[in-house]
Amino acid sequence: MVRKVASLPSGRVAKWVILALWVALLIPALMLAGKLGDVEENDNSAWLPGNAESTTVVDRAEKFQPADTLPAIVVYDRPDGITPADMAKARADAEAFKGITNVVGQPQGPLKAQDGKAIQTLVQVHKDKTGWEGIGKVVDAMRKVGEENAHGLGLHVTGPAGYASDSIKAFSGGGGLTTITAVVVVVILLFTYRSPLLPLLPLLTAGVALVTSEAVIYLLAKNAGLTVNKQTSFILTVLVFGAATDYALLLISRYREELRRHEDRHEAMAEALHRSGPAIIASAATVAVSLMLLTLATLNSTKGLGPACAIGILVGLLAMVTLMPALLVICDRWIFWPAKPSYGSAGATKEDFWTRVGTAVSGGPRTVWIVTALALGAMAIGVFGLKADGLSNKDQFTDKPQMAVGEEIQSQHFPAGAGDPLYVVTKAASAERVKTALSGVPGVADVSTPVIKDGEAIMLGELKDDPSSTAAMHTVAQARTAVHEIEGADAQVGGNTAINVDTQDAATRDSKVIIPFVLAVVFLILALLLRAIVAPLLLMATVVLSFGAALGVSSLMFNHVFHFAGADASFPLLTFVFLVALGIDYNIFLVTRVREVALLYGTRRGALTGLSTTGGVITSAGLVLAGTFAAMASLPLVFAAELGFAVAFGVLLDTMIVRSVLVTALTLDVGRWMWWPSTLFRRHDDSPPPVAEPGLEPALRGM
Repeated sequence: MVRKVASLPSGRVAKWVILALWVALLIPALMLAGKLGDVEENDNSAWLPGNAESTTVVDRAEKFQPADTLPAIVVYDRPDGITPADMAKARADAEAFKGITNVVGQPQGPLKAQDGKAIQTLVQVHKDKTGWEGIGKVVDAMRKVGEENAHGLGLHVTGPAGYASDSIKAFSGGGGLTTITAVVVVVILLFTYRSPLLPLLPLLTAGVALVTSEAVIYLLAKNAGLTVNKQTSFILTVLVFGAATDYALLLISRYREELRRHEDRHEAMAEALHRSGPAIIASAATVAVSLMLLTLATLNSTKGLGPACAIGILVGLLAMVTLMPALLVICDRWIFWPAKPSYGSAGATKEDFWTRVGTAVSGGPRTVWIVTALALGAMAIGVFGLKADGLSNKDQFTDKPQMAVGEEIQSQHFPAGAGDPLYVVTKAASAERVKTALSGVPGVADVSTPVIKDGEAIMLGELKDDPSSTAAMHTVAQARTAVHEIEGADAQVGGNTAINVDTQDAATRDSKVIIPFVLAVVFLILALLLRAIVAPLLLMATVVLSFGAALGVSSLMFNHVFHFAGADASFPLLTFVFLVALGIDYNIFLVTRVREVALLYGTRRGALTGLSTTGGVITSAGLVLAGTFAAMASLPLVFAAELGFAVAFGVLLDTMIVRSVLVTALTLDVGRWMWWPSTLFRRHDDSPPPVAEPGLEPALRGM
């Protein structure tokens, strides 16, 4: 049954049917994928659960002000001093701003700074159905108005709306990210296969998988409440290209070997799918299940990222075990030109690099794994220097966008918290007591007169510090403590700074809850796959150690080389999920081959043969995945650069050191105990080989 199912994509007629089905699917998928941006929710408040305090404040405050607005702070500056003509222009601009679509209410200002060198106007921008793109258009229109007839007067739009505008411009590099990712894949595959034609098939198949994934995700976001954002989109791109290409590498490598053993390419592909399919499916399932566990998150952005990326993995798997085999069989052996594998020819017979590594490790496996583990542990020490408590708005960019420049100018001439206050909602009867308590909070500069309506009151608290700074978030915590103590007031603190606080708290909670679940589920998958307990425990330990080492080195690089201000609170969790799931991927590819050989010749030979036969293809797969994640650095965003570096470094560490040296050394040292309590545990290395399944022994000679 398994063989029949595996042979379907390589059938003489079925290959054309499969190709036709994918082409038919691709037409509507292209149309739907292009609409993914229409359902993205990029505002932090949309990421929070409904019971977060800042979310509740948004609901309670709707009666006092238009819902879904962001403040845009327009800052003018002239180092030599503001002139009367500058003030007249700022007043004229404020009137002109009211005519811009999605600007609501009366602009506040212009207000001249006390030092006479800057002007500030506060404008409220409505977040309509176009989301951040709409805000970006408003900010561009405001800048166009302000730059006309400026006569040397500087202008910047900052505040939350300015941040949203610059963020969407940074994320707009997503199209460039796709191109860069595709180029990285092609270059690595060219070096791997030394063929100008073969890399086109994995690239084409991965592209089809990405478009199809985006179409499915769009439908779920539109009709099933799935939360997606720009972050989801760029992670999905690199993950689908990287993981799908990895699966293609394993399949193509096995197919090449089978072409030397089978004159009929259809039979060769059927056997290749039968042999490599279980490892590919198990690895994809591990990644998909690990990602689905992100649905346990309270942060909607993280909760939505899990299913979206799991869909990408599963669609990539489906494409690589159906479309990819069909294309390879349709193209025949010439697709491997100039090194076409002919029937009856021999593969590489010289001792390769990974064979030599295995021989070296086998000389003293216990010493090797202890030294390697200690080295990785030393690298992990850097984790204690990781500052994952969030980033201010201006620190979230690798360059300095106009909002960051504007924020610096504003802080030099105006109170840092002006224009983006805390919103405090309370029962009307307690308004004065709440105002008094809020005024006593050290980080609050001023509190407005309460506005009362329908038995509730709202007041604004101006912050002394930059609203997106750590100091301002500490003020939110103090403010909440102060107002919550007022009995019967039902007072709650919201606003953009409070939203950031609740986002960080939710991310911290999510890490504590989800990481143990990921470890438990991955262990269960490995135990079922390997029918053992010891091997899964050891493999899990090596991957966790690899994650710690990657995070430790990344922390040192962020602090002392790249000089980033910190990391997003969700960074450790996402890095953990990607590195553990993808790291287990490569261990599955290796250990399933080790077990396959061990069934015939014992664990020692299985360990050495498994390393030599999978070393090249897994290294290529690791380079592809690391390259695709490294491509994220093309986006001018600190989060993208940090996640890309950490995952890329971790994948390379895992493929080059952990899998090849540490896992191999552990397997050689532990021996048959790796497979306890399965029947393979009872097979000693000097036992005669059992009767092999037909076709198994020849298949052991190459991936």
